[in-house]
This record gives sequence, structure tokens and C-alpha cells, in this order.
Amino acid sequence: MIQEFKKFISRGNVMEMAVGLIMATYFGAIVKSLVNDILMPPIGMLLGGVDFAELKLVIQEATAESAAGAGDGIAEVAIAYGSFINTIITFIIVAFAIFMVVKGYNNMKDRLEKKEEEAPAAPPAPSKEEQLLEEIRDLLKKQNG
Repeated sequence: MIQEFKKFISRGNVMEMAVGLIMATYFGAIVKSLVNDILMPPIGMLLGGVDFAELKLVIQEATAESAAGAGDGIAEVAIAYGSFINTIITFIIVAFAIFMVVKGYNNMKDRLEKKEEEAPAAPPAPSKEEQLLEEIRDLLKKQNG
């Protein structure tokens, strides 16, 4: 079983997938920071100083004490639609970036395939009849020349 696991883990596909997953995780973090820290503050300012991350619909306010007076507070219950808007914008940016990467990859792949198609193919090997005719021609040239 250990040998089987070593064989599985040493495959190129697994390593490539792991690298891709790690890169995607950090790419997502970069895009999230781009949206939350760079794009949304100016957009919020243009909309009258709104901080999208703070937009929410409070269903129940937080309380410092419970009714029994034991000091147990109740957390606020709210629908954080501002965070949802940020997540949608992040998704759109990530989807566009992935689209551009895939489009570039497909263009490169198409160019490579086109070059392979344009390369002249080697002439086919002569058939047996052609080989025999060439031998006859060569023998006749030897006899006459």
C-alpha cells in the first residue's frame, strides 16, 4: 500500500494539481485584497461614503446581557449584503482573469497546431511498383552508359 501511495504521489499530474491549487488560493487572496482594499473604498466614496463591507440588514441587535443577568451576551444577527457584494465583485474579477488565461492558452495551442499543419509532410515512400521501375531504369542506364 505504501508503494502504491508513493507511485500515486510521484505522478506529475498530482504535483501539477497541487501547485495549481496553491497558486489559485493565493491568487484568490490577492484578488480579494484588490476588491476590498483598493476597488471598494473609492466606489463607496463615489456612492456617498458607503463602506460596502459594513452594509448589512440587522435582524436582531446584539445585547450585552441576557435576561437572566448572567452576563451572556447575544450576538448580532444580520444579513451582510455588503460582504456579499464584495464577494460577487471578487468572483467576477477571478472569472475574468481565468478566462483571459484560458483564452491565451487556447490561442497559443491553436498557433502551435497551425504550425504543425503548415509544415510540409515528408513525401510518401515509393510503392513497390515504383521501386521496381526505378531499379529497371537504373539497370538500363548501366547497360547503355
